[in-house]
Amino acid sequence: MGTAILTGERLLELVRSGAANLELHSSEVNDLNVFPIPDGDTGSNMTLTIQGGANASCNTESISDASAGIARGMLLSARGNSGVILSQLFEGAAAGLKGLDTADLSAVAKACRSAVEQAYSSVIDPTEGTILTVARETSEMISESSFSSLEEMFDAAIARAKESLKHTPELLDVLKKAGVVDSGGAGLIYILEGMYSALTGKAVERSVDTGYIHGGVPKAVNTDLFTEDSVLEFGYCTEVLVRLQKIKCDPETFDINELISFMSGLGDSIVAFKNGTIVKLHVHTMTPYKVLEYCQRFGEFLTVKIENMMLQHNEVIANEQEKQQERRKYAVVAVACGEGLKNELKEMGCDVVIDGGQTSNPSASDMLSAFDKANAETVFVLPNNGNIILTAKQAGELYNKSDIRVIPTKTIGDCISVLSMLDLTPDADTVEQQMNEAMEGTVTAEISRSIRPAELGGLSIREGEYIGIIGKDVVSADTDCFDTAVAALKLMEPADHAALMIIEGKNAAKGLSAELAAYAKKKYRRLEVCEISGGQDIYDFILVVN
Repeated sequence: MGTAILTGERLLELVRSGAANLELHSSEVNDLNVFPIPDGDTGSNMTLTIQGGANASCNTESISDASAGIARGMLLSARGNSGVILSQLFEGAAAGLKGLDTADLSAVAKACRSAVEQAYSSVIDPTEGTILTVARETSEMISESSFSSLEEMFDAAIARAKESLKHTPELLDVLKKAGVVDSGGAGLIYILEGMYSALTGKAVERSVDTGYIHGGVPKAVNTDLFTEDSVLEFGYCTEVLVRLQKIKCDPETFDINELISFMSGLGDSIVAFKNGTIVKLHVHTMTPYKVLEYCQRFGEFLTVKIENMMLQHNEVIANEQEKQQERRKYAVVAVACGEGLKNELKEMGCDVVIDGGQTSNPSASDMLSAFDKANAETVFVLPNNGNIILTAKQAGELYNKSDIRVIPTKTIGDCISVLSMLDLTPDADTVEQQMNEAMEGTVTAEISRSIRPAELGGLSIREGEYIGIIGKDVVSADTDCFDTAVAALKLMEPADHAALMIIEGKNAAKGLSAELAAYAKKKYRRLEVCEISGGQDIYDFILVVN
């Protein structure tokens, strides 16, 4: 007999299975990028977003409370356009389930309609042929059909979603030219399939909890918070994931209580459990090496994390001190990748620079932390990537301590133009208007390598070739990076501008930046040319004329 009633506890189980299934297939979703460069991060963004809901601490006694808690977790973790839209789908579903202890089939169908309405309303200019279309057409099918169980409903929903995804290239020309389907819609299907698996008693589980995935990086350590004169008072937060080995022990009879007893002599805050042949352990200890030695008697490590808790303690104190600093009238927050580029933006007037960009979109939670650090009455946000604008706006709606103004900068070039004309003396409305006007006329070209063959913009691109991108168009392609950059530069019409900035990426060939600068100075004698060692990923060069 199928499931006719959905409870809060069961909903959380479905979301966790959906998140795990998407994580398993996130690389496949990432590969559905339109441009043939390693910038596909939709799968990673959606995974990190839904994991925020799957890991949320929420009351599951009612489906109303559970859905609200899941949606809140996803809102704070949302990254990238598809991640934000996904979080809005769950936010809308929560609104449709509000006030209910449980949900029958009609209530679930209503929640699906509410989900789509919320997602569409959250996007200023909804584009068909995306995750929105897949969600809408699936919801319409659910509303127009009759089902006897949730299993039957989800099975039909997956079939309809796949049919909808198949037709996305017919609705969005850029997908058709690239020969791919919409990545966000594909991610949604993996979530639905994971949820269906849980409904049928085959919930998908995460194999290893690493704490971050697919290019995500551990939190940067501020080494200044623990110096040569510091004293270790709080020990180390130590976490390990161990695979029990048959050559060292009997995994079936391994006694987790003996491990807990041993760890009690080394520290406190102990959390340990065994799942099959995997043991997860968390302990606060002054001697982490003893933890590692003991655990390795029984198996080998899958992951190890050891953090100095004095750093955490001192960071809290430093953050509190920052909060107590005098509140400013205005602050500027920007997003950028590459130490050189981030330092340049700070020198140009950014108060806080969030680490991120293509392939590493910051979450709404990252944005909220940056707003706190900015500590100003009005915060102007420069996302510098079209895939981050929605996240910034969503974070701005969640934040109530400052007036958040998101300036829709889509490239680093837009950001540089805004900062070069920065004037924070007028009222906030005037400053915002001037920032938007400063972007006008700016042209940015990005030079990267192709990771697959493609036919774009009338160009036949081979894997490994350099390509030049202006806006949403691939405008040049060549086996030589210099020739690709020069071809893109010509299309930027530099003679009509006053300045050219050449931002060198960390993988750029040595001396090539100087060669490009020399070419531009000779070819366009009135153009002021400057070079920056940006250190950014993905793009060997970013060229900006303004």
